[in-house]
Amino acid sequence: MALLQKLDKQIPWFRVAIVALFLASIALRFWGLGRFNTFVFDEVYYVKFANNYLTQTPFFDGHPPLSKYLIALGIWIGEHTFGADSPKNNLAGSPLSPISYRWLTAFTGSLIPLVVAGLAYQLSHRHRFALIAGLFAALDGLFLVESRYALNNVYLVIFGLLGQWCLLLGLERIGERGRGWRDRPALWFVLSGLCFGASASIKWNGLWFLLGACFLWICAWGIKLLGLGREADIPVTRSLDKLRRMNPIAIGFYFGAIPFLLYSIIWIPHIQLNPEFDFWEVQRQILLYHERVGGNTTSVHPYCSSWYSWLGMIRPVLYFYETARDRLDIVPVKPAIPASEVKLIYDVHAMGNPFLWWLSTAAIFLLLVMVWRVVQARLVAKQPSVELAGLPSLSVMELGVPVYLLANYAANLLPWVRVTRCTFLYHYMGASVFASLGLAWFVDRWLTSPDRTTRIVAVTILFLIALAFLFWLPVYLGLPLSPIELTARRWLRTW
Repeated sequence: MALLQKLDKQIPWFRVAIVALFLASIALRFWGLGRFNTFVFDEVYYVKFANNYLTQTPFFDGHPPLSKYLIALGIWIGEHTFGADSPKNNLAGSPLSPISYRWLTAFTGSLIPLVVAGLAYQLSHRHRFALIAGLFAALDGLFLVESRYALNNVYLVIFGLLGQWCLLLGLERIGERGRGWRDRPALWFVLSGLCFGASASIKWNGLWFLLGACFLWICAWGIKLLGLGREADIPVTRSLDKLRRMNPIAIGFYFGAIPFLLYSIIWIPHIQLNPEFDFWEVQRQILLYHERVGGNTTSVHPYCSSWYSWLGMIRPVLYFYETARDRLDIVPVKPAIPASEVKLIYDVHAMGNPFLWWLSTAAIFLLLVMVWRVVQARLVAKQPSVELAGLPSLSVMELGVPVYLLANYAANLLPWVRVTRCTFLYHYMGASVFASLGLAWFVDRWLTSPDRTTRIVAVTILFLIALAFLFWLPVYLGLPLSPIELTARRWLRTW
């Protein structure tokens, strides 16, 4: 034991693990990135729109422009460097390499596990919780799929999470002594507001992360009624108390004016290219566009799904499906081969890691029960703590992490209840991050439980999620599978 403690001091295991996590994430996202020399799913829109900015071709888009700017930047860099000699297609109106329009999204997606780990550490200052949370983010199939193509959801999520992270960093520094620029709360609040504005500049539902901050402010007042003060030992609990005491004018400036200012500025290049609509009119046109999209029926789109189905991952989205005779066929095969000659199937399914998603949903419900039990113990029985599900005693002072996760989960899910247009599983990505953080929080606590069975359960969860990722990896990466192998991975009829 003494030797292990000595090695732990000599080797910065957390940093090594985080670097390894990043390298594995970037390898999975960049491996075979240009294999499908065509458009995959909504690349048919986003790559064309991004190329329109480069060719100065006017167009209308139903979303804000920031993700297309970023894809256009990736195209410009790629076509002038590593993508110049790669195979190209003319689907966007110009000869472009798939690597050129995908690489920046892949790199951004590789950073999400690091951001999730950073956010988890900021919530608790526990390295193991941070590492488990980052690992779960790296083992999620939907984030892997979304990162490998020129789509926009990873940009929305990473900006939203960065906004939340910077918010916590700023709150932690309120009242703390420090002379460096990193110790100034105002700087982190400005960065948080900018990130929230950037997330909304990808899609309007990027605002859900800012809504999460509003929910936190409300929850902070609720926690105050429980007698929770500054003396709490949990970092996020102290931060929530500081958020409650912030000047309302400062809150309006950092999280109202700054996000709106950035959102407005980002529209300038788009409106210069498309002067038909001014700023306010283009917002109205976007709203009308989404109102014209039909409801969640297969007649509108075969992969429409309602918000409540996302919790069980009932209806994933098929992004790419091509058949081949053997591995020598260049996919997509033209002309399409007869069904009788199909030996291999290239299938890209936008689906999460099933065990991660199902267990994360269970974790959210367990968090709800736990918070209710703690509140009940405080208000009714006047008890300072409760026991639940084999966990170590949970004090009312420890409500911060569960409340933070539930508030942000609700903010990223509940607005979809009122949305009547066709929605898809990837709209759950923001909420799923906080659900997996909840599962990571439980696993971290269970690993230190005095009960041996509870520790075994925690280890089993880690192995199940890792094995599930490996089992479904072929449909995340679009690797060739026989019809029998593909059928074995469709556990539900709706998959």
